[in-house]
Amino acid sequence: MLEKMKIWAKKIKRQLFVLYFACKDERVPMYAKVFTACVVAYAFSPIDLIPDFIPILGYLDDIILIPIGIILAVKMIPKNVLLECEEKAAEMMKKGKPKNWFVGTVIVFIWILLVIWASFKIYHLFI
Repeated sequence: MLEKMKIWAKKIKRQLFVLYFACKDERVPMYAKVFTACVVAYAFSPIDLIPDFIPILGYLDDIILIPIGIILAVKMIPKNVLLECEEKAAEMMKKGKPKNWFVGTVIVFIWILLVIWASFKIYHLFI
């Protein structure tokens, strides 16, 4: 069972690399690029909708949301683009996931703004 989970996780990771390259391709429609970029950003982001330290639910969002996002994104991308991106993904799997510090900074900034906003809302509820 553990071996099956490892194989499944590796397939998911490979598909994320495929989507990463697909959202950079000019042949992909804009709506597909935006959706694909969101799926990839969520998967590679260290910040989740439900934090991983929450028992069961923390990992459940990753197990459900990411595969559903991958399935939907793959259906939006032309087949010839997917084939080319799969070749690029095979090379990338050997190197490791890409790092984009700008996007990471933006995600952290958004979370900080959400925490500040929520703090103000909670503060005004008690005053």
